[in-house]
Amino acid sequence: MPEKKLIFIIDDDPDIRDLVRAVLESAGFATKTAANGSEGIALFEGENPDLVLCDMMMEQIDSGARVVQEIRTKNTRVPVFLLSSIGDATARYMDVKGLGFSGVIQKPVLPEKLIETIKKSLGL
Repeated sequence: MPEKKLIFIIDDDPDIRDLVRAVLESAGFATKTAANGSEGIALFEGENPDLVLCDMMMEQIDSGARVVQEIRTKNTRVPVFLLSSIGDATARYMDVKGLGFSGVIQKPVLPEKLIETIKKSLGL
């Protein structure tokens, strides 16, 4: 039996973390969560996830950008997706790829779209 792909969820909203975790685990993924950027960075230092989902605005307005920059100093290949309630606007007005993100997942999260995006990114 193949090992489950590990997805990190970094978001300060417990409802978002719980929803995304439930969706991913029901689709057969393993998950770990962090409530802020510092926790997310510490979590990353302990393990190598297959993919990271990260909110932009947590304890500081640009903390998601700081998290992805830290992740990129340790691993340039892991897909990191921005979770954002202003995802479409963010993608239009910010260079999300230049910041280090692989793409944007719009909140509220649509379960089918989330799973489709992750599977495509992981080549599943």
